[in-house]
Amino acid sequence: MRRLAFVRTPTGMLGLTLLVGVITIALLGPLFAPHPPDEPVGIPLVGPGDGLPFGTDFLGRDVLSRVLWGGRSVLLLAGLATFLAYVVGGSAGLFAGYNRRVADGVLMRGADVLLSMPPLILLLVLVTGAGTSKAILVVGVALVQAPLIARVVRAATLEQSVRGFVEAAVARGERTPAILRREILPNIAGSVAADAGLRFTYSILLVASVNFLGLGLQPPAADWALIISENRSGLDLNPYVILVPAALIALLTIGLNLVGDSIARTLGRSG
Repeated sequence: MRRLAFVRTPTGMLGLTLLVGVITIALLGPLFAPHPPDEPVGIPLVGPGDGLPFGTDFLGRDVLSRVLWGGRSVLLLAGLATFLAYVVGGSAGLFAGYNRRVADGVLMRGADVLLSMPPLILLLVLVTGAGTSKAILVVGVALVQAPLIARVVRAATLEQSVRGFVEAAVARGERTPAILRREILPNIAGSVAADAGLRFTYSILLVASVNFLGLGLQPPAADWALIISENRSGLDLNPYVILVPAALIALLTIGLNLVGDSIARTLGRSG
């Protein structure tokens, strides 16, 4: 219950409200879309009018319908990438932090090599070389995120590995996987949860950046970043086609950051 205390803070409540609102739009939006996302319904790049509250895009498709359909891909791809990054980076950080003699030197030097490269450049090289597919995009974002996650988990594991309850488990003869699972993981879960919001935000921005550059999802897919990329030349004619998806991406990242910051502050006060 103590970990949920962030909800009672003003920033935590605001962040959670923004987060729930945008996620609700992304998940349930297709159920309320008035038109299919790829169906032209009027003249291209016309402003709001009858039955078209945000006007049309560059192909005459309903902006509202495409926006309501475009959030699922952002959440799904970023969520899968963040989960995979935690599986890889979290496992590496755990073993490196606990087994400092062998695993630390091998695993963390590999993480340092990846961290020396600009994340977006590395991701673009991977996507360009391996092809534009959802699987490649998810794996690429996870690979970029994993070294940072490994460092966070390693630092938290190092702090816990010298505690008395861990030493007692070692004295009882428990094996390393059991110690990591029963003794260390539950005690670093709060720190990892506080970091997860930041990593998810970064995954969203990376996925959106690749989609915006046309190297991720391809037309006629409905995706918030792809909508912005496709219609950027029509900003003067119908600004809503850019502003609405951009605002949703911004609100989603702001909400995640506020929740993550509130969790971190709450853990810091209670620690």
